[in-house]
Amino acid sequence: MTRPIVLGRTVDDETRCAHYATPLDVVAIKFVCCDTYYPCFECHDESAGHAVIVRPRDRRDEPGILCGACGSELSTDVYQRALADGAACPRCGAGWNPACSLYAHLYFAD
Repeated sequence: MTRPIVLGRTVDDETRCAHYATPLDVVAIKFVCCDTYYPCFECHDESAGHAVIVRPRDRRDEPGILCGACGSELSTDVYQRALADGAACPRCGAGWNPACSLYAHLYFAD
């Protein structure tokens, strides 16, 4: 399986970046404004050259999250449910940072 390209200041092949690099920071977000994966909003802000557009509610069933541990693309609905249910990838079981839910408003429309 070929993994999507992740832009930004990544520090390893599991999508950790210069801003968030704990063992649990293995998620990248596909920004709808540019249809590109970045590890975080800060990486997008530094690199993209345009403002973030949050993912509209009616596009939450589309692939928009990349698990850096296994390379699976997940919908944002699946991702948010997984965060609420224990913060782990439903495909590979890799732990995710539960604090990411604090930043959901920067990525996903309510």
